[in-house]
Amino acid sequence: MPSAFETHEVFNQPPVYDGVNLYGSDVPLKAALEAEGAGWAANELSGFGATLGTDAMFHAGHQANRYLPELMSHDNQGFRRDVVEFHPSYHQFMALSKEARIHCGAFDGLADDNRVKGAGVGPVRAAKHYMMSQVEAGHICPITMTHAAIPALQNQPDLFEGLKAKLLAPSYDPSFKPIAAKTGITIGMGMTEKQGGTDVRANTTVATPIATAGAGERYLITGHKWFMSAPMCDAFLVLAQTNEKLSVFFVPRFRTDGTVNGLRFQRLKNKLGNKSNASSEVEFVEAEGVLIGDEGRGIANIMTMANYTRLDCALGSAGLMRQALSRAVHHARHRTVFQRKLIDQPMMTALLADMSLEVTAATHLSIRLAGAYERMETSETDAAYARLMTPVTKYWVTKRGPTLAYEAMEIHGGNGYVEDGVLARLYRELPVNSIWEGSGSVMCLDLLRVAARERDAFEEGITWLQGGMGHAPTYDTAFKELHGLLSAGAIPEAQGRWLTERIATLAASRLLMERAPEEVSSAYMATRLDGSGRHGAYGSLPDGVNLREIIDATVAF
Repeated sequence: MPSAFETHEVFNQPPVYDGVNLYGSDVPLKAALEAEGAGWAANELSGFGATLGTDAMFHAGHQANRYLPELMSHDNQGFRRDVVEFHPSYHQFMALSKEARIHCGAFDGLADDNRVKGAGVGPVRAAKHYMMSQVEAGHICPITMTHAAIPALQNQPDLFEGLKAKLLAPSYDPSFKPIAAKTGITIGMGMTEKQGGTDVRANTTVATPIATAGAGERYLITGHKWFMSAPMCDAFLVLAQTNEKLSVFFVPRFRTDGTVNGLRFQRLKNKLGNKSNASSEVEFVEAEGVLIGDEGRGIANIMTMANYTRLDCALGSAGLMRQALSRAVHHARHRTVFQRKLIDQPMMTALLADMSLEVTAATHLSIRLAGAYERMETSETDAAYARLMTPVTKYWVTKRGPTLAYEAMEIHGGNGYVEDGVLARLYRELPVNSIWEGSGSVMCLDLLRVAARERDAFEEGITWLQGGMGHAPTYDTAFKELHGLLSAGAIPEAQGRWLTERIATLAASRLLMERAPEEVSSAYMATRLDGSGRHGAYGSLPDGVNLREIIDATVAF
């Protein structure tokens, strides 16, 4: 019954968004997983989606972002403490994500858990990441970095073997102890410095060997990092200069003698979004670290980790976009304006349908990339796809998110703009995935690097795009335009964004032709590939599109 106030009754309000299975209601996610050979996990993912899609879980996410992490640099006696304290909800989500193996699931098989890498475990882990991001995205940062650190640490086999059991453990242990005393661990990363930012070769942090220099040996590290996430991780992968130039080190919170390592946290970043996650500035005062791989191989070794984090940036943005769309559809199906439900009003129906196209494309692009990562060691085609489409997918999906979230906010009117609801948090959260781990222009430069220096991977990827020819005239025309640019010789840097966006929309179009209803793929191509400039703000769809069919093919609740 409506609540009664002294002056009015409350009515025409949507019911609480509660009891929504984040897997069962997501038609594109289920289709993407089936296409990647991961349909066997439907029951597991449905259970996880049901656990997450409750009002209580979303409230816990709200709490984790309202009661922010605090840096405790000193104790009451004036001694350095250098720890960060979090709201209990943050720890709740960390425990859930580790139990779900989001921190290591793409590498199942290492833990002898009867799951075979190559049979869809990567996309299953990706789907859990995508769903968890919808509820609370900040804690995913250390979860993502732990996951991405696994292949980087494998470059130093002896170190990895010693860490493996606790690295893969599904238990979350927030205690501040040496790794040997922990039941499970998390890994962070420190790359950027004040003077360089993205240009990590300008780093000035220095590492000097304690004894004989070489892979697996201990060094003392002195310098700083302008951004290091997340400070309560048990160890970090850190870039520092040696005699042989930039190298990467494993830097734990405790030294081998059990004393606290020389990491001095200066402050936590006051960020636009990603509030529940502690991002820090840090000084290294002869911090003890272990060299991973050979000296001078820092960029190559850390990029192993960075590529996996870029995959997760796309997954996270796709998930956040999905939640924004779900909230908008939920609102529109229940809210009456001008004697009709919002969803039945043509302009609103067109807007929601167009947003559905974007979310469907983002979901398929990110899950397809996760599948390529799982198979790239055994498939040249998937290795080429991963190399080409990592910068493309990261760029495109993360770029499309903030505008879509804004539209979802606007659909809710003033209620969407207040912090009591989830939409404002989603909107503030989305830009981080584009900015971190390589901004938009850096992703485009990486694509140009593939085109210039890794021709086999680039041409293999373009051949895959060419495989979509012959099914839709709009696709054929767009591909020919791309092919014309590539045939003209070296690609001007100023064309980097156009090239990236054209590859992204062609790749999404091909995936939708293969994996989505025809109504969805044709409408997507008509608005993203035709070159007419028709697709400005969301909602500018051509006549003749079955708008409700597109929405129903995306949001099933």
